[in-house]
Amino acid sequence: MFENLGERLQGTFKKLRGQGKLTEDNIQEAMREVRMALLEADVALPVVKTFIARVQEKAIGQEVVGSLTPGQAVIKVVNDELVHLMGESNDQLNLAARPPVVILVAGLQGAGKTTTVAKLSLFLKQREKKKVMVASADVYRPAAIEQLKTLSQQVDAVFFPSSSESKPVDIAVNAIDAAKKSGCDIVIIDTAGRLHIDDEMMAEIKAVHAAIDPVETLFVADSMTGQDAVNTSKAFNEALPLTGVILTKTDGDARGGAALSIREVTGKPIKFLGIGEKMDALEAFHPDRLASRILGMGDVLSLVEEAHQKIDHKKATQLANKLKKGKGFDLEDFRDQLLQIEKMGGMASMLDKMPGMSNLPSNVKEQVEGNSQKHLVAIINSMTPNERAHPAIIRAARKKRIAAGSGTSVQEINRMLKQFTQMQKMMKRMGKGKNAMRGLMQGLGGAMPGMPFKG
Repeated sequence: MFENLGERLQGTFKKLRGQGKLTEDNIQEAMREVRMALLEADVALPVVKTFIARVQEKAIGQEVVGSLTPGQAVIKVVNDELVHLMGESNDQLNLAARPPVVILVAGLQGAGKTTTVAKLSLFLKQREKKKVMVASADVYRPAAIEQLKTLSQQVDAVFFPSSSESKPVDIAVNAIDAAKKSGCDIVIIDTAGRLHIDDEMMAEIKAVHAAIDPVETLFVADSMTGQDAVNTSKAFNEALPLTGVILTKTDGDARGGAALSIREVTGKPIKFLGIGEKMDALEAFHPDRLASRILGMGDVLSLVEEAHQKIDHKKATQLANKLKKGKGFDLEDFRDQLLQIEKMGGMASMLDKMPGMSNLPSNVKEQVEGNSQKHLVAIINSMTPNERAHPAIIRAARKKRIAAGSGTSVQEINRMLKQFTQMQKMMKRMGKGKNAMRGLMQGLGGAMPGMPFKG
């Protein structure tokens, strides 16, 4: 979402390097470029003006401390102001109220409300260990209730049945009663949207809100709509006492202006980001981590948290024990590693969170995107158990059979085997005890699954 903005800002800061002091002239020049970068990212003009004024005030005349270059000093100022702009810290849901905690979800049609309700249910179930009930008060959109029912089954949430003949207020009230009786910790109410804001929709949502008095009232905004997302957030905030915003479709080609503008315009925090179509593609919004990613400094904390949540620790332990015993790293192990990376959103998603990886050449990034873990897994799945255990036996005839079975070419088989060989060498170094970390760092030079390998 922030690729273009990140590149522009990082390019601007490079120009300040080599200067011993931050002067008013070079700061103003840099700020002009930052202003253009923010406007191109579709950040609201009043927000841009306020942001630039704050950065200028803090940066002008600031001496370079220690070994910091002027570029790094400005990056720190810009980073701090980006964090301030987006809300300082992660605003968590208020789950301390007497159960069932009622969460009302509102937004325009097409923003992804219903899908977000299901994602939020899974998030609360996995992270907070809560029993969640979901209910649809959307009696207008065809199959809206059935859609939520289907999604609730996917995320193992309790579904409250409703019908298009019922009134939205009655559905919401009855759902809360049902949640109390069934011992649910949380009940999430999905409401009807429109293609645009109108008085009828607002009156209905106000009535539902008044009837159930939710602990959290969340607005779902489509990041792809840019400033429209900010404007609709403002309109809903004026009609309802919103407690937060969920920004969806951030994995698309949105320019990021909504994420940088919403907090400043509405005064309400972004609490979650929708980062993909999968049910687990919802992450808590951390302004400090996002600012780091925008400025090319990575987001290691999110990467570690994601790894902790999604990596199969049992398999990881088994692999570690296998390596310690001196047993070889085979294609079965390689496939497990690929599947683990896929669980974390793929190599491209991981690289986005690693420090310095934003500076990778565009051709390398494209290659990473193209080397799908699923593609490599398909190749390994087309092999026999004996071939996976003893890759050395895979000669020309076997390669042709594997290529036909996986829908690939012999050349792709050769590339995959070369990647595997590099990974195998790296794992061998890791298994050598006290020098494991050094071996890992040396082996990472192009050997990660899905990464362009060394020739």
